[in-house]
Amino acid sequence: MKFNDEHKALYDTVKNFALNEIKPYAAEWEKNEKFPAHELFKKMGDLDLLGITKNQENGGMGLDYSYGMVFAEALGYGLDSGVIISTGVQTDMATPALDRFGSKELKNEFLTPAISGEYVTSIAVSEHSGGSDVAALKTFAKSDADDYIIKGQKMWITNATQADYFCTLVNTSNDPPHKNKSLVIIPAKLPGVEIGEKIDKLGLRTSDTAPVYFDDVRIPKRYRIGEEGEGFSIQMQQFQEERIFLSVSSLIILDDCIKQTIDYCKERNAFQKKIIDNQVIQFRLAELKTEIEALRSLIYRACEEFVDGKDMTYLASMAKLKCGRLIREVSDSCLQYWGGMGFTWENPLSKIYRDGRLMSIGGGTDEIMLSIICKHIGIGKK
Repeated sequence: MKFNDEHKALYDTVKNFALNEIKPYAAEWEKNEKFPAHELFKKMGDLDLLGITKNQENGGMGLDYSYGMVFAEALGYGLDSGVIISTGVQTDMATPALDRFGSKELKNEFLTPAISGEYVTSIAVSEHSGGSDVAALKTFAKSDADDYIIKGQKMWITNATQADYFCTLVNTSNDPPHKNKSLVIIPAKLPGVEIGEKIDKLGLRTSDTAPVYFDDVRIPKRYRIGEEGEGFSIQMQQFQEERIFLSVSSLIILDDCIKQTIDYCKERNAFQKKIIDNQVIQFRLAELKTEIEALRSLIYRACEEFVDGKDMTYLASMAKLKCGRLIREVSDSCLQYWGGMGFTWENPLSKIYRDGRLMSIGGGTDEIMLSIICKHIGIGKK
């Protein structure tokens, strides 16, 4: 991946934003268990950061995904995965399908304010009965003339308590599970939409997550993204950007985990010498840094495939799998070198340890990623 001056300028802009508008407030937001999404996203929108890859007609910059990837990586300087992932929901999880397949009217109504930061968006796919098993979801949209009447519930929905609308995957027929689904926009303030209690999570505590209930919610069929019955396919495409975002936005956090550990080990003494002078620690940190750079190269290669119009599912799945496992390995290994300090709640390494655990679950579990990889190498179920 070769970055030009425009890539570098964007990287610097996002890095400065993350350092000034996210990192200084992350501890306070974690204590409050929510960050001010409308306020923060409006600041991003004013800098044209929420529509980098979206069409210009709706306020986007119309750039290829390499610029979106640069945005996601530089956002990591905020060092708070909760805020970063919530931002990724806005840019790479709840809006790509709307940008590609939505009608002009639908994009004007919902994409434009998402790009400007006026609206906070959310993606509502997972359910109790189907998290990674998307085909198993139960929420149903019954046809009623020019409307759908939606009944069901969604679980583990990021941005739920602050969202202005949900990009929602629902069943619209009794056809086979891969052909009976549609993506629809459901505004949060419609009658019958109820947001449940905020979930008390292990990590990512700056990000609000809650169940969402739909009790005979009526929406016009013009709120559907793409054709009826094509929702599963469209959502699978949307998942690829989600997985790259999750992976690349973790890189700076991983780098910082190593850096902070080196700095601490240079200051800490045990048995009359600096901790960092133990060769076993030096070699382990060198191994972990090598793994991070290997992940970075894999992500960049997946991005190149996407920009070239190729299917990046295979490489994106590998990147997501590797990221989920590596962030656990790096944070766990580094935490060990902090000794007792590593086991305290306020320690930065313990936060990465807690926050990073979701990476092997959200956006498709490790097991789903492995299944996808197996299919691509000819040893899985078709």
